[in-house]
Amino acid sequence: MSKGWTYSKAGVDIDEKSRAIGSLVDELKFKRKGMGQMVRVPGLFASLIDFGDLYLTMATDGVGTKLLIAKELGIWNTVGIDCIAMNVNDTICVNSEPISFVDYIAIDKPDDAITREIGIGLQKGAEMSNMEIVGGEIAVLPEMVNGIDLSGTCLGFVEKGRAITGETCEEGDVIVSLRSSGLHSNGFTLARKVLESSNISLTDKIKGLAGTVGEELLTPTEIYVKQVLEITRDRTVHGLVDITGGGLRNILRMRKGLRYVIDDPVAPAPIFGIIQELGDVEEKEMYQTFNMSMGFMIILPEADATEIVKKYKNADIIGRVEKGNGVLFGPSNILYENY
Repeated sequence: MSKGWTYSKAGVDIDEKSRAIGSLVDELKFKRKGMGQMVRVPGLFASLIDFGDLYLTMATDGVGTKLLIAKELGIWNTVGIDCIAMNVNDTICVNSEPISFVDYIAIDKPDDAITREIGIGLQKGAEMSNMEIVGGEIAVLPEMVNGIDLSGTCLGFVEKGRAITGETCEEGDVIVSLRSSGLHSNGFTLARKVLESSNISLTDKIKGLAGTVGEELLTPTEIYVKQVLEITRDRTVHGLVDITGGGLRNILRMRKGLRYVIDDPVAPAPIFGIIQELGDVEEKEMYQTFNMSMGFMIILPEADATEIVKKYKNADIIGRVEKGNGVLFGPSNILYENY
């Protein structure tokens, strides 16, 4: 048993969450007849829907407890970017181009000043993704929510024959990471508990951070849409992984029967080291909770990877694919075997 903070100790058990998802999915057995059937490929970040010469895709996600940071600081104009990012970054994992988005806001009491600020971020995120917001819903639920919850759903498309599912990953491939902008929108329950238990205020300045703790935590999630779709257009790509909740365990969605070895990871930004030190969080826990500055991963042949790293300043070759199973964090010989 770890003596320090864990995600489970903070209130989020990712294994328990996986079991809950499984119990839900087990009941979803009806299959549509005719055009619009789901393509049943397990582990995808966005669902594929058969639509003639195309696959339509759908992904849904929210901002999570990062919203509590926004509430405490009274800064709401960036969380809309997070909401868009969390959805479009999943969408592009199957090489799908995001085209339309609907948002959902659950709120205890309508506040036009706050929703206007949220709208500013949603608009910015949509612009960065070349995607139109076509609708949404604001639900006033004073008996159910205490504050605000923000989520959304993204519609995209990819031509048949161009979808990327991870099934073509092979021994000898290398893993390229695209750097994150910070915590993105994952692990905030653990981050907040660590900071609160250490009596760290959101207005505090800590050595290594450019601004205050709150400003660092509210840094918007990086949007990878234009870069990744450019890479998949120009290069041979076998797998795409959004490093969100679950950290490195997300790579386990790729082809089974292979080992994905991270032997030259990106040096984590200072905020991750601060959380780890203050909370005495074990390294294995850090890399399965946070992105650790590796926000998105691309699995592809070595020659293509070398060209990508030359072209993009935020890209690094961090690992390789070999025979075996699981995800191995090489520097500490930590093996992740279950998603």
